[in-house]
Amino acid sequence: MANIKQISGVGKGDEAMLADTAILTRLDKAVGWARKFSIFPYPFATACCAMEYMVLSTTPYDIDRFGALLPRFTPRQADLLMVVGTVTVRQGPILRRVYDQMAEPKWVMAFGACASTGGFYDNYSTLPGIDRIIPVDVYVPGCPPRPEGVLDGLMALQRKIQSQKQKLIDRRDETVVVS
Repeated sequence: MANIKQISGVGKGDEAMLADTAILTRLDKAVGWARKFSIFPYPFATACCAMEYMVLSTTPYDIDRFGALLPRFTPRQADLLMVVGTVTVRQGPILRRVYDQMAEPKWVMAFGACASTGGFYDNYSTLPGIDRIIPVDVYVPGCPPRPEGVLDGLMALQRKIQSQKQKLIDRRDETVVVS
């Protein structure tokens, strides 16, 4: 906190007074930082990768450290859709409906080889990758993926969230302000 950069309009004396009491930043940077550490995942778990997903909340991995502890089991309260496992063609419209029900901003993680590419299933009933019906932000490889790989994917998503332009809405006239 004691390391505040020189900002136009703030003199050296003012900088010394602010050093111990305030942090100066832009609003969109603060919103990006807050979103980075408050991810609410919705697990769309369909297959064997669900066991690896459950391991993430145990002691050695502790996904809570990354701000993504509490899974939400309603898409209206979630902002990260984690597609965990195989998705069949019949489940495709259901997955799309879940994605559409999520509020903005929203992100998607393809968890494992089956969600990413259809895995080793080469038949008519398996969807060959969920990116055919919804946009994917992070792919986590593996069959099943190791918890370390999932945490790496989560950290990559956090970097992406923080670096994105944050859309801020001015409620007085309902205009979108991009800073």
